[in-house]
Amino acid sequence: RLKGSPVSKLTDDILADIISRVPYKSTCCCQCVSTRWRDLISHREHQKKMPQSIAGFFHEGSNAFRSPRNARYFTNLSRQRYPLVDPSLSFLPDCERLDILDGCNGLLLCHCWMAVDPMAFYYYVVCNPTTGKWVAVPATDGSSMVSVARLVFDPAVSSHFQVFEFIDEQSRGIAEDELDADCCGRIEALAIYSSKTGAWKYQTVEHGPFVIPENSVSAFFNGILHLPAYECVVAVDVEGANWWLVDVPEPPYYADCIGGVFPSQGHLYFAESDRSKLSVWVLEDYVTGKWTLKHNVSHLHLFGREYSSFADYYSVISIHPEHGLIFIVSGEEKTLMSYDMDSGELCILRQLGWECRPPYVPYVRLFSESLGDEN
Repeated sequence: RLKGSPVSKLTDDILADIISRVPYKSTCCCQCVSTRWRDLISHREHQKKMPQSIAGFFHEGSNAFRSPRNARYFTNLSRQRYPLVDPSLSFLPDCERLDILDGCNGLLLCHCWMAVDPMAFYYYVVCNPTTGKWVAVPATDGSSMVSVARLVFDPAVSSHFQVFEFIDEQSRGIAEDELDADCCGRIEALAIYSSKTGAWKYQTVEHGPFVIPENSVSAFFNGILHLPAYECVVAVDVEGANWWLVDVPEPPYYADCIGGVFPSQGHLYFAESDRSKLSVWVLEDYVTGKWTLKHNVSHLHLFGREYSSFADYYSVISIHPEHGLIFIVSGEEKTLMSYDMDSGELCILRQLGWECRPPYVPYVRLFSESLGDEN
């Protein structure tokens, strides 16, 4: 029906520029107009122009009184009743257990465990839940003991991806009595898998010492992977050649309190809480470690008197990529909320349930059919 219309005479660049100016939901609808529009929107040369929005969150829950004991969920941020994507990831090969570790720009990084021996690690899988495309990544000798693995992917640059394994002392098999008591679990080495070469490469970490918590909220921004550690943010480029240890703007008020890093509106944000407030900072300079305070809100103003108990235990799980909207999980029932830094409005989205646990992986839908050596 578009053939012969004025729209059909528009060049790809002009059409991409027009589509990039409509809201995210309208962009998703444009995917269904024609194959030309679909390919245009998913092409990596136009990816940076297109509006990005978090479709929802993947998360898991465990309940000893249910079969199966472990379940995987996808929670929409829209008001649609059913999940936008199937949380079972049924298109993947059968395995005894599948754990979602990380997500990056529309792809997920998962652990697969062998059906013969549930305790034996099998391989990684990188997949696109929107298209059903997936790639198996061979495990390293120490993959079953690695507690921090992250995915790096930028569809605007390439269809290829990297998997990062941060290897600590225990993963390397060092005996507990030989570990440094002051830096137990410190990162000693890094393994990087490239889908382009199909191989892992290893290198020692000369910076530090630093310790990265298992469920730290990381971010891939401007070609650099950022991970919050205790009292600093660790930054490393995709080749593992350049490292930065950036001091956090305010040291945590207790040992296990760490913040999260989030890319949003062309900047890198760091969110952390103390006993009385939530603070959001913007990184200005890697070398000097300069942070600028973006937003500060007291727990009383954030949650109000009605939800004041949420201040005792909550975590920031994401910041919207194009708006000043913070997503928070709090309370015994793991209530998912959004807080608008501009208007100061708190919105209760839904209860995830007491059985749910981190990580809460934000998901941005990726319509591109291309994935390095995909199945």
